[in-house]
Amino acid sequence: MAYVVGNPKTKKAAKEMLTNGGVELFEPGLGRIPADGEVYLEGPHYPEPHRWYATAKIVGGKVVKIT
Repeated sequence: MAYVVGNPKTKKAAKEMLTNGGVELFEPGLGRIPADGEVYLEGPHYPEPHRWYATAKIVGGKVVKIT
């Protein structure tokens, strides 16, 4: 699972961040964000409980869609 930098509280907020200039993802521990493909997101991140889950499509190292 990956998280969105900026810690949006809802999936809608994460999608708005993407529309308004893009998002950056991180995966704690030893995980790596792929340059192309899909990753699963969850948020908000620790210490808050996760309340939303999504899939991010990545092309050329940039998030192009969150569903």
